[in-house]
Amino acid sequence: MVKFELGYVLLFILIIGTANGGIEGVIKVNYKFSGSERTLTALKAHDEKRHLRLLAGVDLPIGGTGRPDSVGLYYAKIGIGTPSNGYYVQVDTGSDIMWVNCVGCDQCPRRGYHGLELAFYNRKDSLSGKLISCGHQFCKDVNGGSVSGCYGNNSCYFNENYGDGSYSMGYFVEDVVQYDLVSGDLQTNSTNGTVIFGCGGTQSVDLRSSDDALDGVLGFGKSNSSMLSQLASSGKVKKMFAHCLDGVNGGGIFAIGNVVKPKVTMTPLVPNQQHYNVNMTAVEVGFQFLNLSAEVFSNGVNKGVIIDSGTTLAYLPEMIYGPLVKKILSWQPDLRLRTVNDEYTCFGYSGSVDDGFPQVNFHFENSLSLRVRPHEYLFPFEDLFCIGWQNSGTLSRDKWNLTVFGDLVLSNKLVLYDLEKQAIGWTEYNCSSSIGLKDEITGSVHLVGAHSLSGASSVTAQMALLLVALLHYSLFNGKS
Repeated sequence: MVKFELGYVLLFILIIGTANGGIEGVIKVNYKFSGSERTLTALKAHDEKRHLRLLAGVDLPIGGTGRPDSVGLYYAKIGIGTPSNGYYVQVDTGSDIMWVNCVGCDQCPRRGYHGLELAFYNRKDSLSGKLISCGHQFCKDVNGGSVSGCYGNNSCYFNENYGDGSYSMGYFVEDVVQYDLVSGDLQTNSTNGTVIFGCGGTQSVDLRSSDDALDGVLGFGKSNSSMLSQLASSGKVKKMFAHCLDGVNGGGIFAIGNVVKPKVTMTPLVPNQQHYNVNMTAVEVGFQFLNLSAEVFSNGVNKGVIIDSGTTLAYLPEMIYGPLVKKILSWQPDLRLRTVNDEYTCFGYSGSVDDGFPQVNFHFENSLSLRVRPHEYLFPFEDLFCIGWQNSGTLSRDKWNLTVFGDLVLSNKLVLYDLEKQAIGWTEYNCSSSIGLKDEITGSVHLVGAHSLSGASSVTAQMALLLVALLHYSLFNGKS
């Protein structure tokens, strides 16, 4: 096994900015593998499962991108219902709907990741819970119209099938979701919003693994069925969010709202894509541009680079991976290369990798670039260094179009998602510092620091999204 270290333990804050009051909410986040030794092979295996599902064909009523995953990178503890009960849900930028397991799911595990006692939602126990019928507009919207056999007051069902054969089935309900809001600098008030979500009744064996099982999924995808979109449509929040992963000290920030400090250059999202795709225009290694044709960046159905905080490594198609690695290694032509575990290129090197190897810059539309330093793409293994870039061409059916940027390149950067303007951007940032969110009514800016939750014992299971990290799903060998 190739053992290596990623130098951070994630401890995020979720800040919720309202559309009409500029209030921000707070959530705590940890990392699944904190305090434990990980392996490159294990992380890559998780990524491959994630990518298979991310690109898999999906036959479901919620628009094709709402997917539960057996292993997730981030999970939250959210409050649902009246009275509120807590549920552990994976936070997933690659899917849309929120769903939790419900009473009647006999085959669902009772305990999950690290022995968590899992809960089962019961609409009848909540004063605010309602069934979503086939005649409800939400049911029609997620299906693109009326569904054969689904009519009137019958329950609106979902049936999610994945390229790896796993699935989840259930029906939609509506209830109150509780969370904390920041009313000023490090000050919070509790609030809630009504959300339509899935009530899971059946899972495949893959999704029932007690080692990684959780109560459900919280999708932060692009569609109107996501919790973010639903809260935004009711005026509860801005349809914007951001994250900042601290790769130096541990910690970071996850925010919903209009981040105005620091300023971030944005690039447009690729239209008509399921995920957060952006157009890459060039690759620069050590201040020299790789000689790549324009079609390398534009060919294929899944156009652009998928920005996915749930993927650990970074995946490039063969047409980019080959020239990139060749150029990097040309800086040290006398290296003795070794292949570890039949797939990882490694070598011995006694000096500073930042001094001996080039920085890599990826360029995007609107003059936005993303810099990756050698210590970020080279990982130590015993007395060797191994290359963190992965060749998606050896994993996917389509060697042209699969480019996924995960935590390997996203750490130590503030990444903003603006769904109102259909743009995404990032800037290098000290993720252990603070960011500023704008109050859209008063124009004031509230500062929120990455460590403001260290003493936030008031963030309870009944009114907070308690986010924690879990290595989350994968993208290869399927199609979107």
